[in-house]
Amino acid sequence: MAEIRIDRIITASGFASRREVAALIRQGHVTADGVTVRSGSEKYDPQCVDIRVAGELIDYREHRYIMMNKPAGYVSAVTDKRDAPVTDLLDSRLRKIGLFPAGRLDKETEGFILLTDDGDFAHRLISPKSCVEKVYYAEVEGILDETDINAFAEGVILRDGTRCLPARLEILSPDTALVAVMEGKYHQVRRMLASRGNTVKYLKRVSIGGVVLDSTLGPGEYRDLTDTELALVFSGEHADI
Repeated sequence: MAEIRIDRIITASGFASRREVAALIRQGHVTADGVTVRSGSEKYDPQCVDIRVAGELIDYREHRYIMMNKPAGYVSAVTDKRDAPVTDLLDSRLRKIGLFPAGRLDKETEGFILLTDDGDFAHRLISPKSCVEKVYYAEVEGILDETDINAFAEGVILRDGTRCLPARLEILSPDTALVAVMEGKYHQVRRMLASRGNTVKYLKRVSIGGVVLDSTLGPGEYRDLTDTELALVFSGEHADI
């Protein structure tokens, strides 16, 4: 990695604002490989140098990719005038670095949402051209059967006439299923099932690309994607649910 100004490294980690970093440097609280830093303009490679503030190691990453288990009642936004955004669930440092949802989940839909500060990554994830499959677990009022599977495979036509891309429907029981889509129209999975006469009672996204939601994450909990998981997002592989 190229060398970066140390004030930018610390600010990008969410540790402190640029003004706060300047004060910390003046007070002698910032070190690089044990040597006190004298100016915010000094440059270092954060992957090769041990940078600390008041003894605490700075965790700098060029971009962050966060897997969150979104609870119902939160909207997929950074700010919202009426409802709590998912970013409210992040700790104070992560809220400072500009994370945003890469794609959306309905307010009442639970499960896997990816937050990042990487705009290119988010655009690729959202675009149907990338063919990234998103899988949902659904419970419905109604009876699912083979005709629904065929309709999804052909491309469901919504009640307003919108045609969806072909999708996968795997029936688990007469009223539960996995739904796999590669696009993200407004309330799409709910509307697809409703168009077949099945009202959704419960909906949870369980995977994105080849990555399955970590079962140890409770509602509102989150963690960084591993490097292996990050590679699986665009691998073209289907997650093993």
